[in-house]
Amino acid sequence: MDRIRIKGGRPLSGDIAIGGAKNAALPLMAAGLLTEERLELHNVPRLADIDTMAALLAQHGIAVEPDGRVLRLGGAITNTEAPYDIVRKMRASVLVLGPLLARVGEARVSLPGGCAIGTRPVDLHLKGLEQMGAEIRLDAGYIHAAVRGRLRGATIVLPFASVGATENLLMAAALADGQTVLVNAAREPEIGDLVACLVAMGARIAGTGTDRLVIEGVAQLTGARHAILPDRIETGTYACAAAITGGSVRLVGAQMEHLGAVARVLREAGVEIEEQPDALLVRRLNGLHGADAMTEPYPGFPTDMQAQYMALMAVAEGAAMVTETIFENRFMHVPELNRMGARINVHGASAIVRGVPMLSGAPVMATDLRASVSLVLAGLAARGETVVNRVYHLDRGYEAVERKLAACGAEIVREEG
Repeated sequence: MDRIRIKGGRPLSGDIAIGGAKNAALPLMAAGLLTEERLELHNVPRLADIDTMAALLAQHGIAVEPDGRVLRLGGAITNTEAPYDIVRKMRASVLVLGPLLARVGEARVSLPGGCAIGTRPVDLHLKGLEQMGAEIRLDAGYIHAAVRGRLRGATIVLPFASVGATENLLMAAALADGQTVLVNAAREPEIGDLVACLVAMGARIAGTGTDRLVIEGVAQLTGARHAILPDRIETGTYACAAAITGGSVRLVGAQMEHLGAVARVLREAGVEIEEQPDALLVRRLNGLHGADAMTEPYPGFPTDMQAQYMALMAVAEGAAMVTETIFENRFMHVPELNRMGARINVHGASAIVRGVPMLSGAPVMATDLRASVSLVLAGLAARGETVVNRVYHLDRGYEAVERKLAACGAEIVREEG
């Protein structure tokens, strides 16, 4: 397996281009199942998860034509099974379930995999589809779903704001018969991006940006062109990289409006974020100091930024409490950060981070996507050499991370395993 070797202590300086959002691109690709016409997506990031979704769509019969950062999708569905060998690699694979049901009336989808950060059951997806008339059973690790005729509109109240369930039900409802109301829908910017694309395809959706989405089903959707919004998690990650090294970095293409609570918490910790016409300028003018963070649904602090922020707090003055309310098993990076000299104690769903003057380089092992990049951030700030092992997780969500950081002065290389 590949590993990343870092010699820390070099402040970052320069420009980093922010790519299209992975968490927007994956449901947008699944939306390609909703029409036989061509869906053209622009600003597509080059990531392992994108390749996995492309392979999944291709085996459904959809033509998948990559062209640089443009991806063209479309065609007849010839296979309604999403097999274990593909789905086990990425949890977002379950997003083909709603579109397959809505378009052809049946689907056989393996129960999903992905990072081992919690159970993340798909029961909300299934219960919502059942309310829309689908017959669903679980057998031998697969979801078997079918509907007689078309899905029917329904009022679906989600017990909590699940991003995946909102996306799956939103796509299914676009081709359902009648009106669907999603109550307590997730409000993440990536969902707004999906709505914008579906509307461009001919869907009728009201309530964008709120927790109540109203969808009037249509008989069919058409092709469209859509540019994916910039990745707010990549933005936040590189903002932490600038801050943890005491550097100054322009995040080109980033948008402040999508950062939500991340900008507020970073500013509380002593990080300056300045809006420019085409970028965000991030720098640490003085020292870092501890600031608490609690993960919450958007516009709260995202769980996908928790590990990176914890690495930042590991070198801040004073203490910070980082509380995880979304996933129950998302502190697996803590022992690895502590190997580097961090002082972090976990108490249930909260971690107390007591900042230290300097981290020390060490061999560490990545356990999931965001944990991987938190160890890279720690390595950038540490004295000596850090080797991050099992970086295949990193490639699922960050494009060319070592090249982007090296271009800003980091001493970082990837070594093939």
